[in-house]
Amino acid sequence: MTENIVQIRKRMAAARDRQKSYADKRRKPLEIQVGDRVLLKVSPWKGVIRFGKRGKLNPRYIGPFEITKRIGPVAYELNLPNELSSVHNVFHISNLKKCLSDETLVIPLEEIQIDKQLNFVEEPVEIMDREIKKLKLNQIPIVKMRWNSRCVPEFTWEREDQMK
Repeated sequence: MTENIVQIRKRMAAARDRQKSYADKRRKPLEIQVGDRVLLKVSPWKGVIRFGKRGKLNPRYIGPFEITKRIGPVAYELNLPNELSSVHNVFHISNLKKCLSDETLVIPLEEIQIDKQLNFVEEPVEIMDREIKKLKLNQIPIVKMRWNSRCVPEFTWEREDQMK
């Protein structure tokens, strides 16, 4: 029995080492210097959970912002605009993404509303239409909602009981 346990432990250690070597080959440390421009990660979140899904086409990053100071090995201070004055300006490296693209593609901060936890909230504005979705055994009342989206008006069909 003890020989089997020793053999299992050796095989598990070999598999763990093999998987670590696979992961280490693909992993690259993020190299960010003071003065570089980075994108800041935000969490898309609707005011109501919509069928358990989140907004698919909502922006995941905002910016670019300039790094003003390195606080520690994984913390950086950003130069944030006045629209984000309520947000603390020191971020972990996992919330940053190096900006390599053209700055003309930047989403202006006036178009999205961001709270203190860097979530932007889209709230329902009005009910545009009502229908009843018929299934085999039951009927579900659904409503067409208009959301206060960032650029263009966004319309989705939601369950009426979830929107109350």
